[in-house]
Amino acid sequence: MTAAAEPGLHPEPPVDLHSAAAEQAHDIALARKDILRIATAGSVDDGKSTLIGRLLYDSKAVFEDQYEAVERASKGDYVDLALLTDGLRAEREQGITIDVAYRYFSTPRRTFILADTPGHVQYTRNMVTGASTADLAIVLVDARKGMLEQSRRHAFLASLLRVPHLVVAVNKMDLVDWSEAAYEAIRDEFTAFAAKLNIPDLTVVPISALQGDNVVTRSANTPWYEGPSLLHHLEHVHVASDRNLVDTRFPVQYVIRPQSDAHHDYRGYAGRVASGVLRTGDEVQVLPSGLTTTIAGIDGPRGPVDEAFPPMSVTVRLADDLDVSRGDLICRPANAPHATQDLDALICWMTDEPLRPRQRLAVKHTTRSVRAMVKDVGYRLDVNTLHRDTDAVELGLNDIGRVTLRTTQPLFVDDYARNRATGRFILVDEATNATVGAGMLVAP
Repeated sequence: MTAAAEPGLHPEPPVDLHSAAAEQAHDIALARKDILRIATAGSVDDGKSTLIGRLLYDSKAVFEDQYEAVERASKGDYVDLALLTDGLRAEREQGITIDVAYRYFSTPRRTFILADTPGHVQYTRNMVTGASTADLAIVLVDARKGMLEQSRRHAFLASLLRVPHLVVAVNKMDLVDWSEAAYEAIRDEFTAFAAKLNIPDLTVVPISALQGDNVVTRSANTPWYEGPSLLHHLEHVHVASDRNLVDTRFPVQYVIRPQSDAHHDYRGYAGRVASGVLRTGDEVQVLPSGLTTTIAGIDGPRGPVDEAFPPMSVTVRLADDLDVSRGDLICRPANAPHATQDLDALICWMTDEPLRPRQRLAVKHTTRSVRAMVKDVGYRLDVNTLHRDTDAVELGLNDIGRVTLRTTQPLFVDDYARNRATGRFILVDEATNATVGAGMLVAP
């Protein structure tokens, strides 16, 4: 009896080299696919959830049964598209967003990941979480109210988190009779405020999220507005140059050693490329050992690839047998991150128990985890006035301040302004394993 005829045994199908090559090309194309990560922010009731619901509905990203469920749940005279994102019962009852709701949709030009972040001041930590990985932030402003304290706060947080593109959506223009003067007043005030912040790209769009004006298509109600619709801007904003392809950083997440007959001597280091480009044959350095070697090969999900770049997840094989483990970092010998045990960072504190000097916490930075102690609280930042309170001795819930930490082992870090991937970390309570803070490293 042949193996093919034995019950429960199936011969391996012949390898189609053309198909394998096509699949590998597809994987690389997916890695290169233009994905825009968006965070929305604004004051309570400015219409963030309604705007996202409108984008999802008008871009045909909502299934018919989803729309029918929202239609049944709507209480007013219109379909409340905000319910597409406000999923928690507490959110629906209060009419506000509490958690960070993520939604995904695509157009022929681009794929979008939307984070609907809370607007209420008590959920600043959620807004920081949603915007920390965003390429673009949308700050909604009610055309009737103009710029509020929360609008300024969210613009500052987007600047603090180094979100490279900011869109101010002047919403509810239908409630001010599409007044050009109202739009220009908000545009001019916001532009003047943004000049004080680090916002390299600012765009202002007049919209009505409820009715869909200037959201997906240009509206006839704003003949005085010569710019694009919101979706058109989101489809065409250039973000490729925002990614750091200079500083090669590859945090090792897992060591792969199959120890099988087919892969007897295989040893690979799996992880996600944080920044830069890895190519077969490149000379690299492994930290913390400092030993150098070359890349023998790079394996993707479907086979070898010639190069890897963010945000690809790959396995790197090295030419020499070095002692490499989780938490180590592969970089270029002439372009290594800063190894330090002293962290100077802006911290967003996310729990009720205050952060105080001499407090002990765990630090999670890329794939490396160490223990740390709070050395000092430099100041607490008032995100509304940008005032630095140097007399502060602790940080409370949702506070942001400058803090110095001392770690038990070195971390391999970059300034957050240069590299968002290796310039940030989280703080963990060792007793509860809860995330209690998020940090952004700053240059001394």
